[in-house]
Amino acid sequence: MRISIPAAVLAGCATALLFPPTFAVADTSVAPAPRASAGGGSVTSVALAPGGTVAPRATRAFELLGVVWDGSPTALAGGSVRVRTRDAVTGRWGDWHTLGAEAVDGPDSVQHGSTAPLWAGRSNGVAVDVHPGPAGLPHGLRVELVDPGQGAASADTQSLPEHVAGPEALAAPRPGIVTRAGWGADESIREAGFVYTGSARVAFVHHTDTATAYACSDAPRVIRSIYQYHVQSNGWRDIGYNFLVDRCGTIYEGRAGGVNQPVLGAHTLGFNTNSSGIAAIGTFSSDDPPQELQDGIAKIAAWKLGLGGWQADGSAKLTSGSSDSRYPKGTVVDFDSISGHRDGVATECPGDALYARLPAIRDTAARLQG
Repeated sequence: MRISIPAAVLAGCATALLFPPTFAVADTSVAPAPRASAGGGSVTSVALAPGGTVAPRATRAFELLGVVWDGSPTALAGGSVRVRTRDAVTGRWGDWHTLGAEAVDGPDSVQHGSTAPLWAGRSNGVAVDVHPGPAGLPHGLRVELVDPGQGAASADTQSLPEHVAGPEALAAPRPGIVTRAGWGADESIREAGFVYTGSARVAFVHHTDTATAYACSDAPRVIRSIYQYHVQSNGWRDIGYNFLVDRCGTIYEGRAGGVNQPVLGAHTLGFNTNSSGIAAIGTFSSDDPPQELQDGIAKIAAWKLGLGGWQADGSAKLTSGSSDSRYPKGTVVDFDSISGHRDGVATECPGDALYARLPAIRDTAARLQG
């Protein structure tokens, strides 16, 4: 199945479409072996040359890519990472795309760095150009090419229907949620076991920075790609987000451990504890988020915050767990209960248009809490 989504940056918050000139492709007689996942998915690593480049070359088919390196996640601060890809159907090469190399999401303590990933659509060629920052080029630079495949088959329940809330204070209905089985997660690639924190006091809203005009039936493919990149490329224990919402308002379970449990995510560097990460699938820098998507965010935020007795239109204090956030480690910060990714980390995410809708989303979530 070929996905219909055009190319756009996923998590780094800057978009552009692929296309234009063709150029020669380097010979690749020895292709690196991919790391497989169930349902035909795979991740292939291609090492960069000592100068921080990959010459234009043919590759196995992929749909998402990113650049990772060993050492500090801030090792490329002040530098830049550019990639371009070749469309597997037309054979045309796209424009160069700059990938965000800043540490803006992930576990509060990470051992290596990575760029935001890029959704490229079905591609079979790549070129990479990395310019170092003041610290020079980090070791182990490689580009990771992700093919989401068709997803793991499962006989488990694939969706949780809406559940009407009881009479408790701040109780909001649990919205319908597509489980990990529903989007085809390969549970064998993540770490076994789960990590929990206190109840979610703050819901951080993100956008994945893919195009907005996608078929909602393609959303599971995007989620599987993000999952594989977060786990098999970045080395995280699981996908970073706790929940994702598509343009039709469908809500998806993210990180495993129980949708009603306070699962520790890896979505807002420094503020993953006592919070929940909700990612809107799409790019909302200038495009207005569909009302269905806004309602989906409000529904899952109202229910998740209400489980711990937190008001959706209130505020809560969190303590920074990383000096790579906007605040030095140990700083106590007062957040709106429904905040944007940019409130905790130096990023444009979740886009100006979606960020501007957060007050309305808070109002809707508060009404749902009764």
